[in-house]
Amino acid sequence: MFKRLALLLSLCVVSFLSVAADNKPFTGQISAADLLSEYPKFASEYEKFTPTLADTQAMQALAGKDILVLFGAWCHDSQREVPRLLKLLDNANVAFASLQLVAVGYDKQDPEGIAGRYQLKYTPTIIISTAGKELGRLVEKPTISIASDLSQFN
Repeated sequence: MFKRLALLLSLCVVSFLSVAADNKPFTGQISAADLLSEYPKFASEYEKFTPTLADTQAMQALAGKDILVLFGAWCHDSQREVPRLLKLLDNANVAFASLQLVAVGYDKQDPEGIAGRYQLKYTPTIIISTAGKELGRLVEKPTISIASDLSQFN
């Protein structure tokens, strides 16, 4: 009887591990449109967030800059802050040089190694740069607001 119980328990553990392996979070680059259409929590936050006029105007400081967003589709801070950033960028209609959204796994890694190159520790991390030079980063959540914090990186 003990052997049967041990075998059954082993089979359950193996089944659980194989299901868990199949449920890994998405990692890699994703467009803003795909992020919002494929992840309901991101879409919901995007819809309910209403930027202030001051925040929308502050986003103009990002004109001509590169924006790299390292986030986890599984991360509650990312589910809150990334959609807010996207809504701010949409409302401000700012002409930034590039926007790159990179999803990482629980291990804070992505298939292209972008997170590793930027020494990602916490999600989300929003990095502002120009001509390959990092100007600053917002990590996890803003001190004042996303727009206010990012507009300081000149």
